[in-house]
Amino acid sequence: MRDEKITKTHNPVEIEQKEWKKRLLNERMKQMLTIASPIFLLLLWEFLSRTNLIDVRFFPPPTEILHTFFSMAVSGELFHHIWISLYRIFAGFLLGVIPGVVIGLLMGLYSPIRHFISPIVMALMPIPTLALLPIIIILFGIGDLSKVVTIAGSVFFPVVINTTAGVINIDSIYLDVARNYGAGSKDFFFKIAFPGALPVMMEGIQMGQAIALLTIVAAEMMGATSGIGYLIWTSYKAFLLKEMFVGLILISFFGYLFSLILRYLQKKILPWR
Repeated sequence: MRDEKITKTHNPVEIEQKEWKKRLLNERMKQMLTIASPIFLLLLWEFLSRTNLIDVRFFPPPTEILHTFFSMAVSGELFHHIWISLYRIFAGFLLGVIPGVVIGLLMGLYSPIRHFISPIVMALMPIPTLALLPIIIILFGIGDLSKVVTIAGSVFFPVVINTTAGVINIDSIYLDVARNYGAGSKDFFFKIAFPGALPVMMEGIQMGQAIALLTIVAAEMMGATSGIGYLIWTSYKAFLLKEMFVGLILISFFGYLFSLILRYLQKKILPWR
C-alpha cells in the first residue's frame, strides 16, 4: 500500500501534466496582462478627459478620437494615407534589409571586405538619415522614391552591423569542419554564415522595422502630400488634434503589429531560441 501511495505521488505523467498546466496558465496570464495594459491606459485617459483632470483641448477622450477614426475611414481619406505609408515602409524596409544582410554576411565572412567597408559604415552610421533628407530630395525628388531611400538608409545600418556580428560570433568549429569537408564559398555563405547569423540578424531586422516607422513619420512631414506622417503634421498645424491622435495611434498600432509578426517569424525560423 505504501509503495502504491509513493508511486501515485511521484507519478511522472501526473507531474508533467501539472507542470504543463502551470506553464499554460502562466502563458494565458501573460497574454491577459499584455491586452489589459493598453485597455487600462485608454480607460484612464477617458476618465481623466471626462472629469477635466487633463485639458481636453490637447487630450481629447479616446471615444471621440475613435469617432474621428471611423469618420475618416468612411470618407476613404484614412485608408489613402495608410496605403501610401505602408507602401513606402515596405519598399524602404526591403531596400534596406536585403543589401544589409548581403553586405553583413560578406563582412563577417571575409576580413578584407570587413576592413574595407567598416570605416564607411562607422562614418555614415552616426549621421541621422533625416539630416540627409535635403540631399536625398535633391537626388531623388520629392516623390515616393526619396521617402523609400530615406527609410532604406535608416534600416540598413542596424541590419548590416547585427548581421556582421552574428557571422563573427559563429563558433569557429563549424568553419573548421566546413573547410575540412571542402565546402565552397556558396556553402559557407548559405549553409554556415546565413543560418549561424540568423539569431542576431533577426534582432537587427527587428530594430530596423522600428526605425522604419520612426523615419516614415518624419520623412512624410517634409515634401509629402499624403501618408500618416503628413496627416499628423498637417493636423497639428491646423490644431485638429483628434485627427493628429488618429495618426499617432495608427503608427503605434503598426509598430506593435510588425513587431508581433517578426517575433512570430523568429520563433518559426529559430524554434530552439
